[in-house]
Amino acid sequence: MNETLPPCPECASEYTYEMGALLVCPECAHEWSPAADTGEEPADATIKDAVGNILADGDTVTVIKDLKVKGSSAPIKVGTKVRGIRLVNGVGDHDIDCKVDGFGPMQLKSSVVKTI
Repeated sequence: MNETLPPCPECASEYTYEMGALLVCPECAHEWSPAADTGEEPADATIKDAVGNILADGDTVTVIKDLKVKGSSAPIKVGTKVRGIRLVNGVGDHDIDCKVDGFGPMQLKSSVVKTI
């Protein structure tokens, strides 16, 4: 049917179709850009903190605003230091994998931290 279009990256359905600039899967309703079809970040993609500094694996960062944590009654407070971060391609725009003292392992957004 559509031999030139790639299968859906979410459910591997072969029935994808074009809708404007996007590709759409009729089975799981996933939409994606054909340019993002490779599944990898471009080599020049850098992750920056809230003030524009470039982050690297192993950096120590500080949280710049209170963060509510699902399943916990206490938030992560402003000024909490997070040591030894790892940059990942996480869920949504969560791109930092780390361990926060008192909360355990979690993923954070780079927009809520700044380097020390």
